[in-house]
Amino acid sequence: MLSEIIDFHCHHVPARFRLTTVENAPPTQKARWGPTNKLLSDETLLLADITSGDLAARVINCPTAHICDAAGNVPHTTIVAINDELAALQSRHPGRIYALATVEAYDGDRAARELERAITKLGLKGVFVECAKGDRLIDAPEARPTLEVAARLGVPVFVHPVNPQPLLGQMEPYGRIGTLFARGTVNSQALIALIEGGTFTQLPSLKVVVTALAFGGLAMAAGFSHFSKLPTGTRDILRHNVFIDTMEFDPVMIRAAGDILGESNILTGSDWPIVNDGPICGKLGRALDDARLSADAHALVSSSNTRRLLRI
Repeated sequence: MLSEIIDFHCHHVPARFRLTTVENAPPTQKARWGPTNKLLSDETLLLADITSGDLAARVINCPTAHICDAAGNVPHTTIVAINDELAALQSRHPGRIYALATVEAYDGDRAARELERAITKLGLKGVFVECAKGDRLIDAPEARPTLEVAARLGVPVFVHPVNPQPLLGQMEPYGRIGTLFARGTVNSQALIALIEGGTFTQLPSLKVVVTALAFGGLAMAAGFSHFSKLPTGTRDILRHNVFIDTMEFDPVMIRAAGDILGESNILTGSDWPIVNDGPICGKLGRALDDARLSADAHALVSSSNTRRLLRI
């Protein structure tokens, strides 16, 4: 039995902000976003699994993709207001809700200044960024100031998937798995860009979290590391700088991620409420058992790794 679970991968959009997911979603996904939107903005439901004892805490983020206009933009004043709201929510539920700052990472120095405010003035615990915007990946020069601030302040960067075009359009006819493949591909692209583009070499204290959808990129970076152009070992960089979540709780992926990154670099993460299929305690416990993780590793993955990363 797991004594404590902290879910690192949870989305929440404070109720005062208008959700645009239905109007911006691909045609095949529009129907599922209506019910999901009701969950995204409900503070009571956000706390329900904590109140029931299934979770000790949630780490929440507010993706710009859920409130952006058709061009993918969110006004800077809205970004500032979101971080104020997330800080207030964290303060209302100390020890139960931890919030990551929202920034428009591709907004250069202005994004970096907002991140510094969110961490140093508001007490948020890290930063949530979209892994790509248009044809730019997170290693783009425009995003560098945000990464530099995160590295300097010692807070993690959650590099989250987006819906990439034209790949999403090509894969959409193949249903949900096609959509996840497209999103996982761009998350993998972002990870490889950070490694091979030299970001981790230049910012050695930077800590990045990717979703389980980026496992393909993680496996490629590790398995084909002899092709890397880096002067230092790719596997060493992965273990020092990269964390991955347990989304979908697949024991094979958890075991393989542990082999590549080490068990100290795996975080419990469910993608709630996008994925909302009941309490995660049993699913996580079975997955960790089936992945043949030790009792000590169970404790690391379920909560200790997140506590260490967020310094909570």
